[in-house]
Amino acid sequence: MGKKLIITEKPSVAREFGKALGENMKNKDGYMESDNYVITWCVGHLVTMCYPDAYDAALKKWSLDTIPFIPGEYKYQIIDNVRKQFETIKVLFHRDDIDVIYNAGDSGREGEYIQRLVRQEAGYRNGIEWKRVWIDSQTEDEIRRGIREAKDMSEYDNLSEAAYLRAREDYLMGINFSRVLTLKYQAAVKSFLNVDKCVISVGRVMTCVQGMVVKREREIRDFIKTPFYKLLATFSLDGVSYIGEWRCTENSAYYAAPGLYKNNGFVDKDKAIELMETLSHVSDAVIGSIEKKKNTKNPPLLYNLAELQNDCSKLFKISPDETLRIAQELYEKKLTTYPRTDARVLSSAVASEIDKNLKGLAAIGSMKAYTEHILSTGAHLKLKKSRYTDDKQITDHYAIIPTGQGLNAYSSLSETAKKVYEVIVRRFLAIFFPAAVYQKISMETIAGGEVFASNYKTLLSEGYLSVMKYSFATEKTQTKDKGESADKNKAGEDELEQSADEALEAFLNGLKKNTKVAKDGIELKEGETTPPKRYNSGSIILAMENAGQLIEDEELRAQIKGSGIGTSATRAEILKKLVNNGYLALNKKTQIITPTLMGEIIYEVVDASIKALLDPKLTASWEKGLTGVAGGSISSEEYTHKLNDFVARRTEYVKKMNVSGQGITPRFNKVRGYYK
Repeated sequence: MGKKLIITEKPSVAREFGKALGENMKNKDGYMESDNYVITWCVGHLVTMCYPDAYDAALKKWSLDTIPFIPGEYKYQIIDNVRKQFETIKVLFHRDDIDVIYNAGDSGREGEYIQRLVRQEAGYRNGIEWKRVWIDSQTEDEIRRGIREAKDMSEYDNLSEAAYLRAREDYLMGINFSRVLTLKYQAAVKSFLNVDKCVISVGRVMTCVQGMVVKREREIRDFIKTPFYKLLATFSLDGVSYIGEWRCTENSAYYAAPGLYKNNGFVDKDKAIELMETLSHVSDAVIGSIEKKKNTKNPPLLYNLAELQNDCSKLFKISPDETLRIAQELYEKKLTTYPRTDARVLSSAVASEIDKNLKGLAAIGSMKAYTEHILSTGAHLKLKKSRYTDDKQITDHYAIIPTGQGLNAYSSLSETAKKVYEVIVRRFLAIFFPAAVYQKISMETIAGGEVFASNYKTLLSEGYLSVMKYSFATEKTQTKDKGESADKNKAGEDELEQSADEALEAFLNGLKKNTKVAKDGIELKEGETTPPKRYNSGSIILAMENAGQLIEDEELRAQIKGSGIGTSATRAEILKKLVNNGYLALNKKTQIITPTLMGEIIYEVVDASIKALLDPKLTASWEKGLTGVAGGSISSEEYTHKLNDFVARRTEYVKKMNVSGQGITPRFNKVRGYYK
């Protein structure tokens, strides 16, 4: 019986496979070998698609006459600086003593693509059996399971097709659209920006994200602030006071009157002052209604990469690509599971053995009490039937969770990496704890025939929140879920919600309808409407995941189905490329993203020519199509036909455009005004 060859994504992973196999591996040039196994590795991409001039030397020069460029059969080439490793792998693929080759590349679409290209270009000996290793962590148990349960590589052919199509899609759109837009518009852009060179770089996902940021910036610019005025009255009884905010009800003297702001204020300051002066003479009031209700807040779903990147942007002010780098480091050190995932739940198989993860985490002093409580109460036994386990919501990988292993590597982590790990651990442990319970008291106080509303929220039971007290967090972060920040802006756009101390809480719980109280005072508070928020590096990732929608509510995000813009593996890199191209600016301190002048000029070019590239829904539909190919519901031929047709039609349209007649210069001039 011959040897088995394993090809991994990189040398460090190869070493982990060697340890897991327990073989006496000897280091060779570009691989390791024992009596039973040979282990080699890629170093990222070894093979890439050829530039157009590899098909025809005439295509090296950019010309409208040679586009659209859509090959019938694609050509590939070995990347020069990794050719030695490629040749090493090629020799191994043809060795007579190797019977089985295990593709142990990164367990995702891109990892499949890298390995398939190597196999395609290197070839292999006839009779070789090919297997695919698919793992969710790099623990020794998981590696051994992956090898033991490796499936025939042909079962991943659809995923491979989707990977090839994604690369061809980006290639075709990048080459054809960048060339046609540069050839048609570069003179205008060069003249306007007073630069010597200008390549208009566009892409399927990149340009869509750029458009999202530009559109948001323009919404902010065009926003007209509206001042409004609210009336806040102070009431008291037996030495305890509380605040009520005026509401315009059907019984109000101002019901349906002009100059109102929503139902709790005025845009007409004189009207607000008029009502305040009228009520200033009123001293008695009465409780009109009071409602007490308990609300529960469940632990959030587990982290996928987008959610983790969003939280790390908010908590640590680090970029998505830095979060991904750290998440990858935690994965490679066996501390956490595979990071490039879109799922926020676990598989039933993992849920059945979750005690292993919990027992391992008990070694972390600050987590020991939590894990012991979970295991002693049997809370983990309910996981399989909870909302945190759902096989139907998992495609490639389940959510990011701690493995409970690799803790010997914890001390070598940077301080930021330790914080990211803590965030992942606490989110994981939280799902085994009960919901937080709040009491909400809503009441109306009537003074002078006008209604003043008071809403109080108090935390009755911490539940899972007891786990979410980060060691690195400020007091503000620790208390934000207790209702303690809601009353800071008393003239905010939303309804006033306040927190209650123990004395006030006891007072409110004792109140009943028709109780008489004193009105101690009334004041006018001025506020103004606020524009939409700029994207930060985390919120743009969430918006990409949700096909251009920035959904703030965590529970609502979990309900969104379908494919987003890009993938968990590519979104951070797309954002980084836009910044490196000079189209977007990223404030490293705040992580706020804004367009540059160049970025807005390119936006105008695309908006005037290939507007579809700016549509998040269309871009998401391409990604959904690739998901369909991977799942077998869409054929590669069908997708290829639609792709080629789209690229050809859009390229031909731009070629025929009369740029001077599109009014591009007035567009540019309007943009310039924002940057003076």
